[in-house]
Amino acid sequence: MNAKNPGSSKYTPQKSSSASTYVLGGLALLVIAVVVIGGVLWQNSRTSPRADGYGSVKNPDVVASVDADGVIAVGLPSATRTVDVYEDAMCPYCAELEQTHGQELAQKIDEGAITVRYHMLDFLNQLSASGTYSTRAVAASQCVASSGDAIAFSAFHSALFAAEFQPKERGGEDHTDAQLADAARDAGASDEAVSCITDGSRVDAAAQSAATGSQALAATGSRGTPTVVVDGAVVDTTDSEWVANLG
Repeated sequence: MNAKNPGSSKYTPQKSSSASTYVLGGLALLVIAVVVIGGVLWQNSRTSPRADGYGSVKNPDVVASVDADGVIAVGLPSATRTVDVYEDAMCPYCAELEQTHGQELAQKIDEGAITVRYHMLDFLNQLSASGTYSTRAVAASQCVASSGDAIAFSAFHSALFAAEFQPKERGGEDHTDAQLADAARDAGASDEAVSCITDGSRVDAAAQSAATGSQALAATGSRGTPTVVVDGAVVDTTDSEWVANLG
């Protein structure tokens, strides 16, 4: 019987690495890095504030009003285009929209290019600590807008969606009517508007108008907030130029 070489049945891997392997690996890592960095830069540019530094509405000729359905309109009487915004004061994506495009919209309003109609909804009540925050925010907004003071309303609207003010979904607390009234006062709202918020006189009407707004949102074919409609068409708000394209 022949003796077998005990090592003859073993597979010994051969060295296959080469300079080209390392080059290809390096290129692959470079491509991945470019894609990641590009994605981060794109996301930052998409969400960075537009018209940063402009602030809220400041033209004293701009007026605010509340129609029979509870929709808040802000604009000059001569404005030729209308932008409808559907939002909920608890919605973090609505806050992102306001923080990114709120100043840009305010500038367009001041210039007389657009009237913005705010349809404020309350379907996120269930995610607020009080269970009623979204509705009370609608009521507070209507209290301020019904005075006709667009400057105060615009500043208050911006404050509602500010990162330091907006309550967290499923958070442990939200804001009382008194705190909403304080925010309105800080925004320049009248004593009458502040009292309207404090005594809760518009809350029932706000709940009804929010329900009407939800029906109007459904009619657009969209189901979520924020939804923006211009000339009857839902706008792709991920396009950072959508406000600039309004003319």
